[in-house]
Amino acid sequence: MNPVVSQFARFIVVGVINTAIDFGVLRILIGLTGIESGSGLIFLNSIAFIAAVTNSYLMNKYWTFTHKEGAVQPVEISKFLIVSLIGLGINDAVVYGVATLIAPPFETIGPISWIFIAKLVATGVSLVWNFIGYKFFVFNR
Repeated sequence: MNPVVSQFARFIVVGVINTAIDFGVLRILIGLTGIESGSGLIFLNSIAFIAAVTNSYLMNKYWTFTHKEGAVQPVEISKFLIVSLIGLGINDAVVYGVATLIAPPFETIGPISWIFIAKLVATGVSLVWNFIGYKFFVFNR
């Protein structure tokens, strides 16, 4: 298998795990706070995203991009945070835009379901950015 295709496949597996963390934490926070739209949703989404991105760093460093040379490097973590924060901005903008500014197309879609549809779209958009950033900027050696 082509090394980039294999790497992207591992990235997708890591992404599925991170998405489960992201969605799970967001669902718990919505349940605890009752916040379902507006700027409060951006705050909750950011917390969930940060939980997932912490896992993402470790799994991508040691498995996807197979950098086993030891401890976390300050420059590397800084680059990872830059790429991830831009990814967070993309993710937050899509979640906020879809969940707050666009009405669900069907009345049967409740607010929480609509948030998670927005989150799914946001995850797809930020996935492309993150892979390119991590591969060519963070873990490129």
